[in-house]
Amino acid sequence: MTGPGTAAPLTEDLSRLAALHGVATSYSPSPDRTVEASATAVVSALAALGVDAGTPQAARAALAARERDLRARLLPPTVVCRTGTAPRALDALPEGTRLRVDTEQGGTRTIGPGEPRTAVGDLPPGVHRLTATTPEGRTAQAHLVVAPPRLPTPEGRSYGLLVQLYSLLSRRSWGMGDLGDLGELAAWAGRALGAGFVQVNPLHAAVPGPPTDPSPYRPSSRRFPDPVHLRVEDVPEFAHVEDRERVRALLDRAARLRETVLEKGAWIDRDAVWELKREALELVRAVPLGPGRQAAYRDFLAEQGEALRDHATWYALAEVHGPDWSRWPGGLRDPRSVDTARARVELMDRVDFHSRLAWLTDTQLTDAQRTAREAGMPVGLVHDLAVGVHPGGADAWAQQEYFAAGMSVGAPPDAFNARGQDWGLPPWRPDRLAESGYAPYRHLLRALFRYAGALRIDHVMGLFRLWWIPQGLPPTEGTYVRYDAEAMLAVLVLEASRAGAVVIGEDLGTVEPGVREALRERGVLGTSVLWFERDWDGDGRPLPPERWRPDCLATATTHDLPPTAARLSGDHVELRDRLGLSTRPLAQERAEAAADTGEWLALLTRLGLLSDADADVGTAEEAEVQAVHRFLLRTPARLIGVWLPDGVGDRRPQNLPGTWDQYPNWRLPIADPEGRPVTLEELAASPRLRALMDAVRESRAEEAEGDPE
Repeated sequence: MTGPGTAAPLTEDLSRLAALHGVATSYSPSPDRTVEASATAVVSALAALGVDAGTPQAARAALAARERDLRARLLPPTVVCRTGTAPRALDALPEGTRLRVDTEQGGTRTIGPGEPRTAVGDLPPGVHRLTATTPEGRTAQAHLVVAPPRLPTPEGRSYGLLVQLYSLLSRRSWGMGDLGDLGELAAWAGRALGAGFVQVNPLHAAVPGPPTDPSPYRPSSRRFPDPVHLRVEDVPEFAHVEDRERVRALLDRAARLRETVLEKGAWIDRDAVWELKREALELVRAVPLGPGRQAAYRDFLAEQGEALRDHATWYALAEVHGPDWSRWPGGLRDPRSVDTARARVELMDRVDFHSRLAWLTDTQLTDAQRTAREAGMPVGLVHDLAVGVHPGGADAWAQQEYFAAGMSVGAPPDAFNARGQDWGLPPWRPDRLAESGYAPYRHLLRALFRYAGALRIDHVMGLFRLWWIPQGLPPTEGTYVRYDAEAMLAVLVLEASRAGAVVIGEDLGTVEPGVREALRERGVLGTSVLWFERDWDGDGRPLPPERWRPDCLATATTHDLPPTAARLSGDHVELRDRLGLSTRPLAQERAEAAADTGEWLALLTRLGLLSDADADVGTAEEAEVQAVHRFLLRTPARLIGVWLPDGVGDRRPQNLPGTWDQYPNWRLPIADPEGRPVTLEELAASPRLRALMDAVRESRAEEAEGDPE
């Protein structure tokens, strides 16, 4: 069938040209349905890749040029191989071609015409420089990515906690959870609960406000963390600020800000928190660093190099010209311009301030991961990588050549959203990534793995393809653009292996065939959420635990879904109806939700995980929540995640997709069933949370006893 906006069919030349550049001309929202992409979407995507296909003549000329280029090319810009194998790209080289590899370790390896090309796969893992010289004297150069075949499988099984860090307030927080709270949670969970990890929301640097977008999934930069998460008192220089009266005033204001959330029911106010912390950090910066701290800071500056200078420069310029670089004076829109270089010198003090903040935040993140590992956690902290960045933010400014101008990432229409989705994030250009040897992607991963025991990749399907939407058009007018998944996965495996880290892919929703298999082959774990795990190819009933996939993180819920107590009680249906999000009568929604929950409770009962005898553990709801998590331990999943708010009966989702001002997304503290905020200290003392974690630990112990190993 034909979708909207396709009155003018694609010409054969345009279709062939699109295929050669990885631009899809159709997509399948379901196995029995194919939707043709509009000519506008295809032409716009090609234009964002630097290809003019605006007229039939232009498309014909671009097709001829592309075909000539491919015929003449000896090597693609990036060649990928797994350790011990020969890159497939070398098969097309003429007989007698000589290869030279300059390794990233500083060595050189020459592979003569008579040697097997599998010798390339014997090189140490890394990103090297490959030069091919044919017998006729033609030469070509390419980046050579040599990566391990797969990530190692995590040893044993682990259970851990999932939490949105801002929502985790302690009695020392300044109005939102911070890295000191994260360290305390990790130390307690590891030592007292036997937890193996703590997963948090993306801690990427935000676009400054006010108002600041509270969503952690639309950051200014994914490479550098946000200093709003700093525990100011843990910065060594804070103790040496000379103006003690001003320090006391700051601490008093912080206490009042904390009390408005914990005692007066206010939402978390990120802008108020940052205003207070920034004032404190300005005082901290006035304190001279000791020799050791100064040396560590200089090392950080040298290690991060141009990327940090660009990041700090953007924030310094944003203080003067606003947080959208596309509205800055012309010369400042180019990070490499003379005007920008001059402004960097003029704003040197502010550039240093923002560089210092990046260092302090990196240091506290590293300390938090160290604390987690010292508490006995085999994984430690699991950080979250957002799909993309804000178009007006620091990364989009500093890396303009790598982003597709005029495009936004989203999702096509499907059975759940007939209008599709536009996430407002500019996509990376796959051609520019390949030409650079995937440099920005490599550096991003390396930065995150500095302080992560594992990395969750949001919408991991984006390593394969993304839905590009031309600016100004609805999501229905988009099309898929393909990335070199082999290269994206090779770089991911390479950097994660270097860090000794686990990788979890968020692969919920519509996933094209072959993606989960490719991820599993490379050792990337998937994500399985209980309520979605049904026998979709059979009777549609809840999937028995033994049929779950082992290579996954299994959870009862996520930040975008109702907490387990709300799901069990049906509160989530009432909430959606109150906010006008339901598309059907309330009675019908209630009945469907009750039927869904009833099927799961029936399965839990049949498995002996839920019975009348469980009444002595607390309320019926508590018994059901515990049974849900015992069920997760019955599956073969390698990681089991417990949503921390589930431990105290919180009923409010942290994010309600489809809402903006109607609901306080990303601004709610963890709360009890009545909505009263619960502090970190109260969490640690909560009998309900302790009972839930005891149920998880007992189930894990029972499983271990039954393990023949």
